[in-house]
Amino acid sequence: MSATTNSIFRGNFVLVFFASLLMFTAFYILLPTLPVFLTHVLKIEEGQTGLILAVYTLAALLIRPFTGFMIDRYGRKMFFIPAILLFAIIFASYPLAGAFTLILIVRFVHGLVWGVATTTGSTLIVDIVPANRRGEGIGLYGLAMTIPMAVGPFTGLQLTQNNTYTLMFACAGALAFAGFLMTLFIRYPVVPHAGKAKFAWRNLLESSSLPVTFNLLLINITYGGLVSFISLYALKTGIGYTGVFFIVFAAGITLARLYMGKIFDRHGPKILSVVGILLLAFGHIILGLLINTTAFMVSGFLLGLGSGIVFPTFQAMVNNLVPPQRRGAANSTLFSGLDLGIGLGMLFTGYLAHSIGLPHTYLIYGAVNFAALLYFLSVSLRHYQKKLHSGVI
Repeated sequence: MSATTNSIFRGNFVLVFFASLLMFTAFYILLPTLPVFLTHVLKIEEGQTGLILAVYTLAALLIRPFTGFMIDRYGRKMFFIPAILLFAIIFASYPLAGAFTLILIVRFVHGLVWGVATTTGSTLIVDIVPANRRGEGIGLYGLAMTIPMAVGPFTGLQLTQNNTYTLMFACAGALAFAGFLMTLFIRYPVVPHAGKAKFAWRNLLESSSLPVTFNLLLINITYGGLVSFISLYALKTGIGYTGVFFIVFAAGITLARLYMGKIFDRHGPKILSVVGILLLAFGHIILGLLINTTAFMVSGFLLGLGSGIVFPTFQAMVNNLVPPQRRGAANSTLFSGLDLGIGLGMLFTGYLAHSIGLPHTYLIYGAVNFAALLYFLSVSLRHYQKKLHSGVI
């Protein structure tokens, strides 16, 4: 990050970055530990546990379009500060909710707050970064999501080694609360024409973002199948090393995000997107064809690189097509596609894994990524270039 110290990584950017990093770390602390807490401590059945986990994503998906409209209407500050505060406070509710219905409600509300906080933070970073450095800024900001992906699960597992789940929830809440404290010192940019938009259902989504959003949805079907079933894949194939896979995966994302932004700002999205989607396709094909430890790690790195390239590139694209007062809607539209794709990926992968096995499923997902590449070249890229050249903003 030293190369950007005098340009992007300072001031408001640093505050938003670390507020988000702490919030994401708290989120990832729960990722491997919450299912165990639900089944072993609260004695909730596995089927009900799946519903509790899924309702979080559902809540975030439901709230994102409304969040986009509201932060464009009333500004970012009014939502970012209370969202992270509530996100921190809700951690204290998990040990107190001892029954299925109560924990389901807690998880749903937590998902709503998560949807507001992540949509607002991603929009705020676009407000802060100069337009000619947008790709770089979005790429670097993505590290606030990537670093916790490696640190959070490890921390959560360490905290719960002696079944100290109350301590784990307290630590996660404390990290999120520290993020909230940082939001109080941010100088929030004024959004031009904020307050003028009137509520209408059509304003909840940004139409110019839809082609790229569908492209991301298609890709994230395969991503959802990867992150939710890779542990089972490693177990059934006898490879193991799932923890190392995620570290390699996070390393690939980190490397991509450090450099993809500058490439986007100089050359646009075409080269990046083609390379990123191809990496995802080949990563899935390697998982399906070569079942050994070396191939497992190589695929993890390639999939990390591809993921680290594609999402920030797509996010920069949708933000380049809208004026500031529609950035909230653009980001909420894109994140909705991300959430829906991951959810569908979990659903489809569960069915396919039972029917044809995970290796064959990942081969199919390689083909899905090739289809996503064709869609990008024929629809998303053409739409982006047409809108950008027409001077809509």
